[in-house]
Amino acid sequence: MRLVDFHCHLDLYPDFEALVAESDRLGIFTLAVTTTPKAWARNNKLASSTKCVRAALGLHPQLVAERWREIDLWERLLAETRYVGEVGLDAGPRFYASMDRQIEVFRRILRSCAQAGGKILSIHSVRTASKVLDLIKEEVPDGRAKFVFHWFTGSASDAKRAADLGCYFSINSQMLATDRGRALVTSLPIDRLLTETDGPFTSHGADPARPRDVGQTVKQLATARGISSEESGAAVLRNLKKLTS
Repeated sequence: MRLVDFHCHLDLYPDFEALVAESDRLGIFTLAVTTTPKAWARNNKLASSTKCVRAALGLHPQLVAERWREIDLWERLLAETRYVGEVGLDAGPRFYASMDRQIEVFRRILRSCAQAGGKILSIHSVRTASKVLDLIKEEVPDGRAKFVFHWFTGSASDAKRAADLGCYFSINSQMLATDRGRALVTSLPIDRLLTETDGPFTSHGADPARPRDVGQTVKQLATARGISSEESGAAVLRNLKKLTS
């Protein structure tokens, strides 16, 4: 079964280069998200020599308070990639103070992507799903970009609104470990689901999850949806092909 890890911080592992090679050798489509545009060059260099790993250009909302000026560099680099992430908003207690700046930066990201066209964004939306959707609606005309909500934690009404806007959702093992998470995932359209690890911020046993561990998420997704693992994996792969076509 071909596996998909649509959100993994490969450059935060101590064996970054080996992990890129491992993902490619195993044929796992892996989106290597970044947290700052200064990390782009190394990620892109490694990913560009592979068949299965792609690098995404990011500016993480949790870093915006200190790194917001890097949006200028981010904008200059955008032409080098189809993939954008990790970007978005975070209204958690530690980051709420920077919300105005986060919104300013995210607007610039959305406007740049809308102008360029054809970008695929992996989006962070902690306690901000409704606001993220508002900004997408305001800044990106239909068809100018595609959106994947990573580790979605919004309400059922937010999820429905996102699905109605054509958004996708990347699902990880930790989401499927709770009743609330499983209920949310089963409410989402099967043709909008992708899998992710969000490694190294999730675990597989005692170790940080790696792209090869995303097979566990495929099995959990199958159980939650009442289908076979083969059907679950095939659906994710179909969705990836549609997203990237």
